[in-house]
Amino acid sequence: MSEREMEAKLVELDRLLNDPDVRMDPHRVWLLLQEISGSGMSAQPVATAA
Repeated sequence: MSEREMEAKLVELDRLLNDPDVRMDPHRVWLLLQEISGSGMSAQPVATAA
């Protein structure tokens, strides 16, 4: 991934997490995090114990 692509993904992630006018899309957030980290793992949230 180029530096320009990485920057675009970080900007989108920041917008999804911090812009109150943008509707939260958890699937997209996890996908962006996966792409940014370079992980080949599936983007599935980890369940937490109650």
